[in-house]
Amino acid sequence: MDIITAQKTTSFYDRFKDIDVTFTKEIIQVTGLITQEVYLKCGGDSWPCIIYSTSFQGAKVIANIKTNMTAKLEEVNNLISLRFCFKSPDGNNPVAFSVAARSLGCAPYGKSNDVAIFTIQFTQRPPDNLIGIMGRILDANFNFAKRKESRIAVSWDSQRKMRILPKECAVFIEGVPRHCILRDVSFSGAKLIMIGVAKFLVNKDIALRVDFDEPRESFLIRGRFIRSEMVEGRKDLVALGIQFIENLVPIGYKVRINEYLESVHLEVSDPNVK
Repeated sequence: MDIITAQKTTSFYDRFKDIDVTFTKEIIQVTGLITQEVYLKCGGDSWPCIIYSTSFQGAKVIANIKTNMTAKLEEVNNLISLRFCFKSPDGNNPVAFSVAARSLGCAPYGKSNDVAIFTIQFTQRPPDNLIGIMGRILDANFNFAKRKESRIAVSWDSQRKMRILPKECAVFIEGVPRHCILRDVSFSGAKLIMIGVAKFLVNKDIALRVDFDEPRESFLIRGRFIRSEMVEGRKDLVALGIQFIENLVPIGYKVRINEYLESVHLEVSDPNVK
């Protein structure tokens, strides 16, 4: 994960403060949320809860109400705090912090009489850790729509900066993995070179596996071969363009591409940045 500066967190907060992010399995994985370490705190008591969604202004959480929780909230005028806990990018101690908040009320969750979903409003700007973690995802989704056709030529330098593991790259055709060499990547597609005959490959549905390091992540991105080119001097090789299925592009992949594009933009605007 790239280091997020104070300037960047301020930008994230100003741009995305009202946008809710729902904690799907994919969001939990990308953020590294440690679900067993998330609590609502009230006075000296705490209750395990599930984060349903959050913005920089508040959150919705699911908790068991067959405790003294609602009575305790009444005693303290609904003042609570929400404890977040995320895996550390370097694998060391988890990143844990609490956000002061006020409960605005609750409603039954589904048809359960035991579980409710609470709407809480933060009473202060949340810590930069939360803004940075969630802001990376929001920024990647924003730029996915805005810069989806921006191509990144895959060179030794760009591979190093994106931390792509080129030897691990493979394309799955009808479920069978085939080794390939990436030539460019973007939010919306890629170009690769592989052994094959163009007429038997174009218009086939495929899945491209791209592996990254630091941290180690592997993404399987579904798409289709939409065009082909000859490879000069090599009749056994073909260059193929892939168009990804837009709504199936993994969020973690979007974050990786977005952070590289942002770093290039920063280097262009400030040549002293390396």
